[in-house]
Amino acid sequence: MLNAATLKSLLVCSTVVLSACAMSSKTTSTTTSPTTPTNPTIEAILADLTLEEKVGQLHLINFEGEPTEEQLEQIRQGKIGSILKSNGAAQNLKLQQVAVEQSRAGIPILFQEDVIHGYKTIAPVPLAEAASWDIPAIQQSAAVAAREASAGGIQLTYAPMVDMSRDPRWGRIIEAAGEDPYLASLVAAARVKGFQESGEPGQNILATVKHFAGYGASLAGRDYNIQDLSERELREVHLPPFKAAVDADVAAVMVAYTAHDGVPLTANRYMVQDVLQGELGFNGLIMTDWATIFNLVRAGTAENLEDATTAAIQNSIHMDMASNQYSELLPKLVREGRVDEQLIDDAVRQVLMLKYKAGLLQDPYGRFDEALEKAELLSDANIAATKEMALKSMVLLKNEQQTLPITNEVKKIAVIGPFAKAQKDLIGWWPGLGEAKDVVSILSGIEAEFGDSVEITYAQGVTIDRFNKAGAELIPEAVKAAEQADMVIMVLGEQEWMSGEGGGLASLHLPGLQEELLRQVAKTDKPIATVIVSGRPYVLTDVAQHSDALLQAWMPGTTGGTAVAEILSGKFNPQAKLPVTFPQHQGQVPIFYSYKKTSHPFVEGITEDRYSTTYRDVPHEPLYPFGFGLSYTNYSYSDVTLNSTTMDLQGSIIASVEVTNTGDVAGREIVQLYLHDKVASVTQPVKLLKDFTILDLAPGESKTAKFTITKDKLAFIGIDYQPTIEAGEFVVFIGANSADVKSAEFSLTN
Repeated sequence: MLNAATLKSLLVCSTVVLSACAMSSKTTSTTTSPTTPTNPTIEAILADLTLEEKVGQLHLINFEGEPTEEQLEQIRQGKIGSILKSNGAAQNLKLQQVAVEQSRAGIPILFQEDVIHGYKTIAPVPLAEAASWDIPAIQQSAAVAAREASAGGIQLTYAPMVDMSRDPRWGRIIEAAGEDPYLASLVAAARVKGFQESGEPGQNILATVKHFAGYGASLAGRDYNIQDLSERELREVHLPPFKAAVDADVAAVMVAYTAHDGVPLTANRYMVQDVLQGELGFNGLIMTDWATIFNLVRAGTAENLEDATTAAIQNSIHMDMASNQYSELLPKLVREGRVDEQLIDDAVRQVLMLKYKAGLLQDPYGRFDEALEKAELLSDANIAATKEMALKSMVLLKNEQQTLPITNEVKKIAVIGPFAKAQKDLIGWWPGLGEAKDVVSILSGIEAEFGDSVEITYAQGVTIDRFNKAGAELIPEAVKAAEQADMVIMVLGEQEWMSGEGGGLASLHLPGLQEELLRQVAKTDKPIATVIVSGRPYVLTDVAQHSDALLQAWMPGTTGGTAVAEILSGKFNPQAKLPVTFPQHQGQVPIFYSYKKTSHPFVEGITEDRYSTTYRDVPHEPLYPFGFGLSYTNYSYSDVTLNSTTMDLQGSIIASVEVTNTGDVAGREIVQLYLHDKVASVTQPVKLLKDFTILDLAPGESKTAKFTITKDKLAFIGIDYQPTIEAGEFVVFIGANSADVKSAEFSLTN
């Protein structure tokens, strides 16, 4: 048996020189694929395994709570390689001891979990984090999650999700980084590095980028629905964040539930082998999503589960999550000659390499420490970092008459709305091990922030009863509370289950009677600041109309109530910008800033010009554009200056604007650079984000934002689907958001 001591003695390569020990086929067994990483420890383990034990390494099972005796026996027989949803240092140590000391091969288990935006201390949902545009802060947030998860006995997470979505009806937009591939790519790399690289040895976890690829394009906003991507849209929009994750050395990739070009990803050799492994150069582990081998039969592309299982393993799918089809069918398929055992061997190498990277082959018990777990989870440092992330993620969308921050003149505040006392809803979908009892509600945060200096009353206003219009009888009490107050804070939104996986919506209006509640409260003519708790953009047109100030708080996590209160009081000056467009009518969906130029123009507002790409009944413009976000101060932008009006491929151009804080308080401004190629062989977006910088400005202070434009920023996917640069004229846009920009032009010479 290769127990812990034996495994240690086999180590030839230290973790410090792991990259040097990832051998090519010239220095390993002739059965090893050139792209399959391995080392002598892995080869020694593999050589000792039976076929059933090899297949066991590819078997990922799910259980929560205490394991059954049947599951323990499977571990003893070497039939389970990884476990999902088993948490806690104590429990996972016991299971590890069974695997290492009671199985013949003694191979440790890899413990996996959905650590999406926190483990125990829950950060804002990923879409909210992207609104910060603060890449180091996003990396730090992932590092906090990694430290806690590692202390809880976890070695691998199913994050980041980098699916691009331009449809807020799709519930999993909550896990995405918004609509723009450039911003999403930066976020993807930051989260991979945060999970995998930000901690001391033993504090990191392995990351899994998902869902390869195009899952976010599900039609009609319905999860698991069909998608119909062109090759161009795949390459321009959906692949860049995956490339960024691969370039950041992500450990694993999860394939999508859906199909591309009619072929489910689990069996799609073009997408997995040609694109992911070939073009993107990924040589790590590839896993199914939840039981997706079954989907090949359900979708009608495999006649039976044997065919489906064969298709998956032949498509370089190395790990089977929860379907049990690898464990049940692969030994038989190998013995019948339908599956080459070399495919099994290469898949096992991938699993063992993950265990090596996680440190389990070096020390199977080194990551299970109850004292460390107790000290790490919900630590003061993690709470502080999570609150900072929440503060940076909240977007101020409206602030008429400087309603916010709340001044000392306000002595009575009515806090109204069904989400004022919410706790579970603030941590959103995929909350890890986060518990509602640890969450600071918005009402509690306000009470703590304003203390005895302000009289605070509360009224629920309406009831959230799924999507029914319930609780009308509570509205008069809310109106009365508003009448007796100096100002009103409305807290509206959606419950945690309404977004996330399977959380598709047809209506993008706030559920229930919330908009009616706001209309009735607005009749009191009291100043109203509305806070929105949601995991997606809603149509906030009526909400904005009846609110003097509007704060998009998203689902802000464990410290959400404290962060909201500190923004309302002015202790923190909002700085976030939208990573996704907010429609003013749900009929505009899908809506995003980077539409391609068409033969007919956009015309602002409602127009009588039929021959324009507009609506007859509503304007085509969004309510709030991509990149939008206000502050408690104001900024002015100079015209754009270029150091040259011509550029060749070996050169560069520096584009600059001077930004001035014209207000009375210090602030942080996210300055955005967009480009447009005026004439190209392929239609181009009207503008496309290519860079941004963050400026901290004191009152009255001016700073220059400089951007270097090089050839990589001018490339696009050409007619042959390859990166292409063409000579011609380009427009540079710099401004506060995708709609509010100054421009200049330059020429790229041949």
